[in-house]
Amino acid sequence: MIEVSEAGLLRRRSVVPALLAERGDMLVVAGLGAPAWDVTAAGDHDLTFPLWGAMGGAAVIGLGMAIARPDRRVLVLTGDGEMLMGVGSLATIAVQAPPNLSIVVLDNERYGETGGQRTHTGMGVDLVGMAIAAGIPQTMRINLPGEVEALRQAIHTSTGPLFAVVKIDPESLPLALPPRDGAVLSARFRGALLGPAAHLE
Repeated sequence: MIEVSEAGLLRRRSVVPALLAERGDMLVVAGLGAPAWDVTAAGDHDLTFPLWGAMGGAAVIGLGMAIARPDRRVLVLTGDGEMLMGVGSLATIAVQAPPNLSIVVLDNERYGETGGQRTHTGMGVDLVGMAIAAGIPQTMRINLPGEVEALRQAIHTSTGPLFAVVKIDPESLPLALPPRDGAVLSARFRGALLGPAAHLE
């Protein structure tokens, strides 16, 4: 069930597990900060790659995965601040046009990692409009609980790339930390994706 805050906004810790439900072998990249905590709170997974740094890089990491593994669905879950820093990646994603890539921005209009300052999406900047202008063929705006399931289905079935913004409450939540060691995360992800071949290089 998708929860709504007193302010009438979707709550991130109910949206993220709903989007990850029945994920199968989908590859997931979680942008640094709250999105990484959200996917961990939903259940740590070997095929999830949470970022501890590289702000602005989540979408392009997902792009690389989608190109390298066209047989797998790839989902990037990131925040508005992180997406704004890497907004130029939308042009490259549109040009490369991987059909198996979905990017979902959890937009609370805040820089959660640096004190909750307002991002530009809280001042009228439209990330969906930017994605459309870049040429991304499928976009969605999610504001209501009943729209989340449609997004989940699109992530699994659309011929993308797909770009969606989910408006969420700017609440501060307890941390749910994934492993901190980048080498461990990388090795775990490679092992889960490649199996024994991960150890042949």
